[in-house]
Amino acid sequence: MDEKVYGYMDWPRIEAIVYGEETAPRDVMGPRITQDGVLIQGFFPDAEEVSVISGKKTYVCEKEDEAGYFAVLLPVRKVPEYRFLIKMGETEKECYDPYAFPCQITEEEEKAFCAGVYYEAYKKLGAHPVEIKGVKGTLFAVWAPNAVSVNIAGDFNGWIGRATIMHRMPMSGIFELFVPGVEAGTHYKYEIKVKGGEVLLKADPYGNSADHDPEGASVVADVSAFQWNDGDWMKERHRFDDRKQPVSIYETSLEEWKSAEELVEFLAEEDFTHVELHPVMEYLDDITGGYSTYAYYAPTSRFGSVTDFQKLVDELHQAGIGVILDWTPAQFPRYASGLERFDGTPLYERQNPAEAIHPFWGTLLYNYGSPMVKDFLISNACFWAEVYHADGLRMDDVDAMLYLDYGRKDGEWVQNRYGGNKNLDAIEFFKHFNSVIRGTYPGIMTIAEESTAWPNVTGKIGSDSLGFTFKWNMGWMHDFCEYMKLDPYFRKNDHHALTFAMSYNDAEDYILPLSHDEVVHLKCSMVNKMPGYKVDKYANLRVGYTYMLGHSGKKLLFMGQEFGQEREWSEARELDWFLLQNELNQGLQDYVAELLKLYRKYPCMYEIDNSWDGFEWINADDADRSTYSFIRKTSREKTKRLLFVLNMTPVERKDYCVGVPEKKKYKLVLNSAEKRFGGSGEELKTDYTATAEPSDYKPYRITFDLPAYGALVFAF
Repeated sequence: MDEKVYGYMDWPRIEAIVYGEETAPRDVMGPRITQDGVLIQGFFPDAEEVSVISGKKTYVCEKEDEAGYFAVLLPVRKVPEYRFLIKMGETEKECYDPYAFPCQITEEEEKAFCAGVYYEAYKKLGAHPVEIKGVKGTLFAVWAPNAVSVNIAGDFNGWIGRATIMHRMPMSGIFELFVPGVEAGTHYKYEIKVKGGEVLLKADPYGNSADHDPEGASVVADVSAFQWNDGDWMKERHRFDDRKQPVSIYETSLEEWKSAEELVEFLAEEDFTHVELHPVMEYLDDITGGYSTYAYYAPTSRFGSVTDFQKLVDELHQAGIGVILDWTPAQFPRYASGLERFDGTPLYERQNPAEAIHPFWGTLLYNYGSPMVKDFLISNACFWAEVYHADGLRMDDVDAMLYLDYGRKDGEWVQNRYGGNKNLDAIEFFKHFNSVIRGTYPGIMTIAEESTAWPNVTGKIGSDSLGFTFKWNMGWMHDFCEYMKLDPYFRKNDHHALTFAMSYNDAEDYILPLSHDEVVHLKCSMVNKMPGYKVDKYANLRVGYTYMLGHSGKKLLFMGQEFGQEREWSEARELDWFLLQNELNQGLQDYVAELLKLYRKYPCMYEIDNSWDGFEWINADDADRSTYSFIRKTSREKTKRLLFVLNMTPVERKDYCVGVPEKKKYKLVLNSAEKRFGGSGEELKTDYTATAEPSDYKPYRITFDLPAYGALVFAF
């Protein structure tokens, strides 16, 4: 053994490297300038020979420890460019020294992460192909503050984690390392040694790609290579920030569509403004519909590569269709490679074991009191907005986040510091999240699935609200479905189920959802909720959809309900597209398309959605005949308004009178009973002139025949 080399060796720390307990390997193995030259060291388990190549010279390293620790003293005064030459049996490979490269996360970024305000954490944490000083490789970074040490195991090092020891940043507990030569497509995991000596094999929480198997590996991916062509859409996206634009959302799962082209073409033809995709982040199994997300920064490989998903969003934008993603920051699944006890401690989940488990799903709830956990989630939202050009995030299961006693009995939860059941940390998270996302990306929608009477879910940033753009109106959805199920004879007894939602419409900015939640778990499809014979069911649904489109609020319709899917939705099978061969089904799809065209054509349908200034009942009290009439308005003068008249019974109303505000012509622009929509085909006039006869407390009236299960819309 070279005595000079021996004298410069830090043997206690070398011992820590060999036994996997060193946290600052860059301080030990990085090149060191000595009085006798530059000391180069490396830990290569199972290597037979190691040399250092510098320029045209090759220096053979001494094996200083049988575990595979090598060193050599180069007779130079400055640190040269160099590479290792490693021989294992008959194979040889060259690689740059990862410990020769400085830390790539700045002190300012580390401080921001600790404070929970490093919203671009996704750019450094995870695995990112980069080039440093002309050397290509991958920057790895993971947060594991309570770990003894962290290694990277992957197919680039034969899954020998101790060969690639990460460097701990002392302030944050982030472990990072630039590994030269590692390319996109490389599989890897983190070996996390915890107190007590146990070694955990964990997937990358910030990884940009992952195996379909949750116990599989993370995959290095280059998310910056795609060339976007949606510049026009992105420039105009901010227009949705004022809530005065039409928003009609098609909720779907990518599993139901064979190609991006098919989905894009359908949405454009049907005239939806947005598509809401069930979680595209890698998830456990198909049974959950994607809601068991385990790789928050990775699009699921079920539908192709990272680039494939970027291409889909790009094509949707070019077709004028926004993209909303379902997002699950309430809970995460339990599995060995996941976030649970990530560094041997409850790092991402709530600290109290009694409160950590979701009472319904058995998953784990996030700890919103941790600035770094909040940063993980907010950075994730920014990631999907920035890297994948998402136009909105619909937050799932908000109730479980807001309430400490959600789904729990007395004694199963702990009160907040004020003695209440509100999750104060979650409330602060919502406000923080919305201020960042909506402030950084104007026009991006944040949507809350929240079914309680929690006040001020939506509102301006900086107000006393949680700050969401929209809230799902779950009360409206429940009332609508329960009413439409009723036999028409009994609807008069629950007449105000359809009018009640307008009594609180100005409380929030609402989306009216007919979502997947209403067509699963024995709730049956929308069309089969309707009473009567088959033709009656479809007539009911047409008039019901007309009520939905006419009611104040943005719109959401789950896939299949636009054509009358008759079986309940199941994640295990495709929709029954063959039904479109039937006249009733095709007619319903055509009718929904007409409704959506009407919705987008007339500003009165969407400009004033959360105010009585945009809606006026003509007759909300005609319970005996189960009819409803109302006007949609806009604040602009000389802008067309729409009059809606709905008949919820199978009885035709001859010479039906409706009060109107002005003596002018009222043009029939939509009739749900037309033959082309599957209706009975009653012919009605196009134009109706109001007469000076008071009706419904209005000075004028128009008279017409109102079809059975019919919906008429007039423009004036």
